[in-house]
Amino acid sequence: MAYKNFKRIGIFIKQGQENAINIGVNIAKWLLKKDIEVLAEDEVSSKLNLSKYTRLEIAKRCDIAFVLGGDGTFLSVARLIIDRDIPLMGINLGSLGFLTEITLEEIYSTLEAIFTGKCIIDKRMMLKAEIFRNNKKLNEYTVLNDVVINKGALARIINIETSINNKYLTTYRADGLIIATPTGSTAYSLSAGGPILYPDLNSIIITPICPHTLTHRPIVVSGDDIVEVKVNSHDSDVLATLDGQIGIPVKNEDLIKIQKSPKKTYILKHPKKDYFELLRNKLKWGIF
Repeated sequence: MAYKNFKRIGIFIKQGQENAINIGVNIAKWLLKKDIEVLAEDEVSSKLNLSKYTRLEIAKRCDIAFVLGGDGTFLSVARLIIDRDIPLMGINLGSLGFLTEITLEEIYSTLEAIFTGKCIIDKRMMLKAEIFRNNKKLNEYTVLNDVVINKGALARIINIETSINNKYLTTYRADGLIIATPTGSTAYSLSAGGPILYPDLNSIIITPICPHTLTHRPIVVSGDDIVEVKVNSHDSDVLATLDGQIGIPVKNEDLIKIQKSPKKTYILKHPKKDYFELLRNKLKWGIF
């Protein structure tokens, strides 16, 4: 992929954050000096008298997407460009941010690396989740991090019957269940005691949330496997949450089928950074 040929850059910012707007303006000025077309949301474009575009219009037209904010903003943009196979660069504005890994100090060295063809691109596995009710498919979603089935605050423990490739695994009695990609291994799954997986692995993580049976532990299966979960709960307060941003009500006997998606997310990385450095910095390893 010849990065130096990319001439139309989309800038997406965390809504309402003044710091993100100012940084977006400065990046846009840097790009404009290099005769690169900038597509930015109104909060940035209005300060530079640029053409105004909606977030969806930017996603349809840009060659590279720059995301200023946290992982939540990154995930929302990743969904917008899911059919375009274009890379994203996540710029972290102070939160933990495993996806928005470029620091403020690294912005311009990373930009230089992009346009001199030295930047690294990661191809990240995604999951396809299909929701069935009475043997009819209700919806289909694609996620980068995870699919979470969980109960509401007042609901009782739920039973989640789980199978792998049509072979019964177990029925979790728990507050919920997380099915995650390697990228999502450092998100909710990690908080629930799941393992950290190197993002290039072809694997799916199944992590129970507060299981009633303590011997129910996280399990890692092949990325080529198909995970099916059936909710056995008469509580109305059960949700399937997709990448922590889309919540779908789940009824008793609903089936959720989860497998590797043919789509991928492409992430631009600083050429001098590696994943282990990211883990050390984000998780404060070695700091006593």
